[in-house]
Amino acid sequence: MNGISWLAVSGGILATIIVIGVFVVWRIAREIRSGFPLQDERTRLITGKAATFAFYIGSYFMIAMMLVNILYLEFLDTPLLDAGYALVISVLVQSLSFLGFRYYFNVKEE
Repeated sequence: MNGISWLAVSGGILATIIVIGVFVVWRIAREIRSGFPLQDERTRLITGKAATFAFYIGSYFMIAMMLVNILYLEFLDTPLLDAGYALVISVLVQSLSFLGFRYYFNVKEE
């Protein structure tokens, strides 16, 4: 990326991190003021199951992505993805699968 676009992207990433941080702190403070416990047994169980499933999905996805990248490198003498893009894709897959599984188990258990 050249200078101007990279500055815009970096500013967007920083703004996103700040907005998410403010939202999380606000939500935790609101839950503490409500007087109810932040997590009960059901919430812990659902979060644990979702985290376990997301860990396995993310791990298998990274192994498959590394295998495809190795095959591209061996047969076509060029890697399929740079390390940065592979890392971003892996984090997105694992995070989104965690959110999806947590929502699915939350709806399923009700």
